[in-house]
Amino acid sequence: IPAARAVPYNMAAAAAAVLVQYVVLRGDLARPPRSWPLGAVVAQGCHAALAAVHGYREHPDTGAYLEQGDAMRTVVLEAPDENSLLDLAELLREKGVDHRVWMENPEGIPTCLALRPYPKNQVQQHLRNFKLLK
Repeated sequence: IPAARAVPYNMAAAAAAVLVQYVVLRGDLARPPRSWPLGAVVAQGCHAALAAVHGYREHPDTGAYLEQGDAMRTVVLEAPDENSLLDLAELLREKGVDHRVWMENPEGIPTCLALRPYPKNQVQQHLRNFKLLK
């Protein structure tokens, strides 16, 4: 790159531009009394992530995220229970953050939510009360 066109590398700007898809699963689904099998819980996260990507497929961040291929970043967090998941969904609606809540049917149980891919610094503050799923 000619020196006149070179752009100085800015680590903070590069970190801010990192696209991440956040998925928030209900942790209580895997514990008694529900005790869902691990595969069933994982499937809920997959459904929610795909629904968010499909629902916001026209958004430039979604396209850029998918173009990353093997470098895509997904962060899976845990909501302790249904109320905390629904409270998060309401907060995200209020803040204008694009997301999808996945409902297990025919029971109508909210199990997971996923945000469309976002630059990490735009949404991380809304998720700071949730820990990584273990």
